[in-house]
Amino acid sequence: MNVLVIGSGGREHAIAWKLSQSSRVSKIFIAPGNAGTTAHGENVPVKADDVDALRSFALKEEIGLTIVGPETALAKGIVDAFQAVGLKIFGPSKQAAEIEGSKVFCKELLLRHNIPTARYESFNEPEKALNYIKTHEPPFVIKADGLAAGKGVAICLTKDEAQRAIVEIMQTKAFGDAGSKIIIEEFLEGEEASFLAITDGKTVIPLPSAQDHKRVFDNDEGPNTGGMGAYSPAPVVTPSLEKAIMSTVMLPVVSAMEAEGRPYKGVLYAGLMIKDGRIKVLEFNCRFGDPETQPILMRLESDFFELIMACVEDRLNQITPVWSDKASVCVVMASKGYPSVDYDKGKLIYGLHKAHAIPDVMIFHAGTAFRDSRAITAGGRVLGVTSLGITIKDAIERAYQAVEKITWEGAHYRKDIGKRAL
Repeated sequence: MNVLVIGSGGREHAIAWKLSQSSRVSKIFIAPGNAGTTAHGENVPVKADDVDALRSFALKEEIGLTIVGPETALAKGIVDAFQAVGLKIFGPSKQAAEIEGSKVFCKELLLRHNIPTARYESFNEPEKALNYIKTHEPPFVIKADGLAAGKGVAICLTKDEAQRAIVEIMQTKAFGDAGSKIIIEEFLEGEEASFLAITDGKTVIPLPSAQDHKRVFDNDEGPNTGGMGAYSPAPVVTPSLEKAIMSTVMLPVVSAMEAEGRPYKGVLYAGLMIKDGRIKVLEFNCRFGDPETQPILMRLESDFFELIMACVEDRLNQITPVWSDKASVCVVMASKGYPSVDYDKGKLIYGLHKAHAIPDVMIFHAGTAFRDSRAITAGGRVLGVTSLGITIKDAIERAYQAVEKITWEGAHYRKDIGKRAL
């Protein structure tokens, strides 16, 4: 069967790599892909959010399954567009994808259905938001309502920081129309964890726990990014806590979406804050996380294609995925200047073959391209160096062993990925 993977990041490289191991997959297309995805399929020069062009391509190439990586295409209704012409596609509908596309919708849904989350207020006028800050005490968490590539969140420890964040999001329009509306949340203490599950709207299968590192610098300092690394499993998510997450968050939200006429199919990704065994939802994403997907798929031992197809065909209750007991760690190597939009591009990447030669290591490309058959940097997050190990400590050591063999001018990475797990 021909399969189309939509997207160009490390997540999509990991998906294409895992699909290539299935005997049922004959050819993989990646739109638009990157320098790394060419090892597993054919890159297609179509933008990941060009719904009409992607649908035409899928019809022309007789694509039997499409997997959507980025949230933007889902928010634009690519699933509805593909299904309307009989194409099988993995992901939520446009209405269901609003659980990520609008922070306000998500919070209101959680409150209506008694799913634990932080207290909040929403604002569509900057003056009212600024007045709120004046009459309340920090810290504040300020979030753009719409999609902001994982960067539309500001944790503000002072009123001045909060005021600057409001101006930047709502008036300066740092995230475009995504910041036309904001929410201001209470600051939650505890440990963050990412919890992903696959659902066909009835059955919900949890994926292994993972933990992301959002801040750009060591010790969780600096601005938020799309993610500087991740590890799986996350020790904070114990077996008993996993059961609690399923019973108090994942199953209730799938039921809530169905009750509200927005049945949810695809990956449901919960960002959680955990303290003293208590769980609160920070946000939901409607797609695989990046970089969490990389270590999670490294641990998958059964057929990824079969799992996804079972979800699309509403027979997820017939599937039991098999996961390795090993740990996995992904270290993101980024361009100089990231996460600002003024990061470096076009730098030659050295040492990829040496890093690939290390056992149980995969180099997932994200922001890369080819120039004269050489891999160059073409994005903010460039590579996700991902390893397997008997323990998280082993996986960390192996990942950084590979990272040290890769260089380019201005390369940046955190040196403490996985430290919290130790």
